[in-house]
Parts: sequence; structure tokens; C-alpha cells
Amino acid sequence: MKTTLSAFLMLLAYAAPASAMEFRAENDVAVRAVTGGFEVMSDGGYGARGMWCAAADYARKARGAHGFARLFIAEGRAPGIGQRAPVRFTLDPSGLNPVPVTIVGASLRRAGSSLSVDHAHQFCTDARIINR
Repeated sequence: MKTTLSAFLMLLAYAAPASAMEFRAENDVAVRAVTGGFEVMSDGGYGARGMWCAAADYARKARGAHGFARLFIAEGRAPGIGQRAPVRFTLDPSGLNPVPVTIVGASLRRAGSSLSVDHAHQFCTDARIINR
């Protein structure tokens, strides 16, 4: 009995991080909650559009954001070729200088870059077309 209980407790200990599992957006890009927002882990091969798609999907499904809500880059990527670092997004513009996105690819580098959830979610169409 003691061995069974110990095994069960160890299983729970290993499962605990799984309860804080990452969210998988509809384009299969991983998103995880972080203090003050959420991080999109990669572009999934879709570039900046894939990251905005994942952020919008997460904002809708995990945070209950409406389409007119704004997504903001809370912490952008450093400039450079082949950047693969996560990008932190938020729904709260506090402390940011919000700027509408005009060039999607460059938007991941600047904190404050902003799109509506609906606009960003339109980029998910790319993944639906590619994965047919």
C-alpha cells in the first residue's frame, strides 16, 4: 500500500507541470502563460503571421478576448536573421507605447506593436490552407 501511494504521489509530482502545459494554437504553435501576458514559442514555419495567429487563438480561447480587443507585443525579439526566440504578447498596453502594425514581419521586434485579435486571427488562414 505504501509503495502504491508513493508511486501515485510521484506520478502527481511529474504531472503537476503538465497542468501548466502549453496551449497549442490552431496552427500547432505553442503558447504559454507568463507573468504579465503570454509567450508564443516559435513561428511554426509561418513567420510573423504564424506568431500573431497563435497569439490571437490563445487570446480568444484561453483568455476569452473578443475580436475587437487589442494584442500587443510586450517584449519583442532582438533584430537579427533567423531569430527563433519566443515573443511575449499581452492584452494590457500598460507601460507600452502602442503602435499599429503596418509591416507584419517587423512587428515582432517592437514592443507596443498592436493588432486587433480578429485581424491577427485572420493569419490563421495561412495554416488552414497549407495543411489541407
